[in-house]
Amino acid sequence: MGVLATIRGMTVPREELSLAADFPAPGRDQWRELVAGVLRKAGRDLENLTGPVEDLLATTTYDGVTVAPLHTAEDDVPDPGLPGLPPFVRGGRPEGGVVSGWDARQRHAHPDPAVTREAVLADLENGGTSLWLVLGEEGLPVEALPEALADVYLDLAPVVLDAGARTEEAADLLLRLAADRQVPPHALAGNLGADPLGLRARTGVDHSLSVATELALRCANGFERLRAITVDALPYHEAGGSDAEELGCSVATGVAYLRALTGAGLDVDAAFRQLEFRYAATADQFLTIAKLRAARRLWARVGEVCGAGEAVRGQRQHAVTSPAMMTARDPWVNMLRTTVACFAAGVGGADAVTVQPFDTRLGLPDAFARRIARNTHSLLLEESNVARVIDPAGGSWYVERLTDELAAAAWAWFTEIERAGGMAAALADGLVARRLEETWRRRADRIAHRKDPITGVSEFPNLAERLPERAPAPAPSGGGLPRHRYAEEFEALRDRSDAHLAATGSRPAVFLATLGPVAAHTARATFAANLFQAGGIETPTSGATADPGEIATAFTASGATVACLCSSDKVYAESAAPVARALKAAGAIRIWLAGKPGERAGSDAESGVDGYLFAGCDALDVLRTTLRDLGVA
Repeated sequence: MGVLATIRGMTVPREELSLAADFPAPGRDQWRELVAGVLRKAGRDLENLTGPVEDLLATTTYDGVTVAPLHTAEDDVPDPGLPGLPPFVRGGRPEGGVVSGWDARQRHAHPDPAVTREAVLADLENGGTSLWLVLGEEGLPVEALPEALADVYLDLAPVVLDAGARTEEAADLLLRLAADRQVPPHALAGNLGADPLGLRARTGVDHSLSVATELALRCANGFERLRAITVDALPYHEAGGSDAEELGCSVATGVAYLRALTGAGLDVDAAFRQLEFRYAATADQFLTIAKLRAARRLWARVGEVCGAGEAVRGQRQHAVTSPAMMTARDPWVNMLRTTVACFAAGVGGADAVTVQPFDTRLGLPDAFARRIARNTHSLLLEESNVARVIDPAGGSWYVERLTDELAAAAWAWFTEIERAGGMAAALADGLVARRLEETWRRRADRIAHRKDPITGVSEFPNLAERLPERAPAPAPSGGGLPRHRYAEEFEALRDRSDAHLAATGSRPAVFLATLGPVAAHTARATFAANLFQAGGIETPTSGATADPGEIATAFTASGATVACLCSSDKVYAESAAPVARALKAAGAIRIWLAGKPGERAGSDAESGVDGYLFAGCDALDVLRTTLRDLGVA
């Protein structure tokens, strides 16, 4: 008798099981036919399509990588290897995060050492596993480091310093503190944070690599768990750079440090052990996962070319939830963004992850915000068991393909930097700045047209929100690459609206002429209200009527001077022109119409319309024009 299996209470020989075998195997052509049918029903014209139908559903990243709507085993990607082995795509450790999860590293930048001391202890007692201390003008005074770490067991909690131009002073102070407390050198862990090229990118000021090399020599000769150098890629991310540009800059910086360290006398393996890389984790979970996997492939290739031993080629990674994606408006949504980013960083194999508090754009985070950030790790690790699977993205045709193409784009950018003379030269002659500025312009254009929507800011704003109040944070350093925030232009318009409210007692307003019955105008009225409110503009409505006189009376009562017609194309054909004339007669200085111009542009039915609102229009231009019309300075 053969092996038996039980299905719904029936015992049958296993060789007779035919799960899904009776169904025909689906093919790509069959899938294309089904997709084409759906697109035709949606009104897409497929008659003149020259390529495969999936091209209509493909998207392109800022690096020119095409993301197809369907990925199969036919996708040709290189072997990612095994976890913990070259090329380390699947992780730097064979066990992944199964044993201990990732390092929950929380950032501290409060200038008051007593407050920092309290926050540090709260983090370490409630799930945090290491500390990232910002020192100097942007955070805690360097001389206050011993007070901030007064109750921290330095042999148990790794400490990462971020002191900018005062790195040497801060490093000396930490090492003396450890010696005074008789912490064994082999027990001291973390990173001294030397990053002269990253500091050059931030400030525009050249800094010698000698401090970094001297600290690396000290660490290599006595502190086996302490690294000296951080390769911080956040300046390139915050300047608007793409994922591949962030990777390429980080690899070029790492190679520059390897040259300096080996030139100072370290062997290649020892030099590799001194570097840790810091990357941004965004709410685009798949790009974040692929970026971290690609970074390890790239660094492993550098190690192979340099002749480093296989054991040291695995890149040490610290992922930080993106500062650029954080918003000051509707900051509670930041909790969702950072949760997705933390998840992606963990799945992508980051060794350490920092979750930015949701109120970080408002000033110095309070205890509640720090607790939420800390508990994000705990929820993903302890409740969701995200770290219990080694490289969960491995084997995904989509992720493997995206990883490979991202790595190729990053390597091309890295080699361009090397041909320009290396990272220091590329920063000095503006190559990096020009490349990142071009990417930022493309990104800013998509944000302006709401193709890259920002929830709570460019989409679904809440004009009645009451923002939490926070103490101001120290001003960030400047002079180098710009620090962009994706929401910055929309939030600047909201600031203008707030100032107008404070000065006059009311917000600027655009009157929505909702023509016809509710079913006819609701969709476009909702769209128009959402768009105008993204600029801090209130949107009183006329109600369900198409009578020009009633609408003009309601417009006058609203106190607005700009109006927007909202209804269906059928109602527009009958009512748009007379209503527009009535609004103009009532004093409207500009009239918008919610809908694409299309064939209606210039027609008699819309003779009084000055502009159009539609999905994909330049929302920022519409809002700036409207605020100018309303006299909002």
